[in-house]
Amino acid sequence: MTTAHAALATPGARFTKLFRRKEDRGGEPRLSPLWTFVAWLATLAFFAPVAWMVLTSFHQEADAATNPPTLFAAVTFDQYKLLFSRDITPFLLNSAMASILSTVLVLGLAVPAAYALSIKPVEKWTDVMFFFLSTKFLPAIAALLPVYLIVKDAGMLDNVWTLVILYTAMNLPIAVWMMRSFLAEVPKEILEAAEVDGAGLLTVLWRVVAPVAMPGLAATSLICFIFSWNEFMFAVNLTATQASTAPVFLVGFITNEGLFLARLCAAATLVSLPVLIAGFAAQDKLVRGLSLGAVK
Repeated sequence: MTTAHAALATPGARFTKLFRRKEDRGGEPRLSPLWTFVAWLATLAFFAPVAWMVLTSFHQEADAATNPPTLFAAVTFDQYKLLFSRDITPFLLNSAMASILSTVLVLGLAVPAAYALSIKPVEKWTDVMFFFLSTKFLPAIAALLPVYLIVKDAGMLDNVWTLVILYTAMNLPIAVWMMRSFLAEVPKEILEAAEVDGAGLLTVLWRVVAPVAMPGLAATSLICFIFSWNEFMFAVNLTATQASTAPVFLVGFITNEGLFLARLCAAATLVSLPVLIAGFAAQDKLVRGLSLGAVK
């Protein structure tokens, strides 16, 4: 009977062993080959649409519109030349200005607020956190008309600074929630030692908290930058010619005359590059920041 049970359990045991984590010579756990294969498969599945977009951007419109699509069509840079002939640079500069400035403002406001809510908790800090969270309950489209009327009366339509203010207000609750969780992991002993040495609040924030919480700052700033860079609704309704951003520029290729697929893919590739570069440059701090506090 024991032999029969062992024979029946053998296939399941072998299957489980394929997914079991192993340890290398240094004692660090590592994934089994099957899990590694699954991870690579999932990565390729997520990367395939991006790779197809980049490949299509180097094709002619006739080749991009074929069904089934032509994979090995002639490579050309005509779509990128047409983009710069349409002067995409001002749109990219407007997006960069609105995203970078709003991210800096968000961090400048979120770090002291998170410090007061985590390291030096104020009274009823849970109510304050709920208030920040409640500002995200209202759909943005519901606030579009009041915001439009206020901006119009203030004479701020088609102005990049309007987008900076709106993006700052939009990302501030998320940044406060993220930074509070990151700052809660800062050792209290370091802060107490700095206070004993006579460091003021600004010195503590700049020389003690910021270096320790740098992964969290990188993760928060990157997420706020991505949200601001990709924002479309306020940009398309509150700007016209002077302050239009890159997402608004992309919509120009979807017209009643048809969809310019290759040109749209080229524009989407250019618009995606700043976010990809920022993510690649901060990838080590991003991973550490997003996993901070996950393992005690």
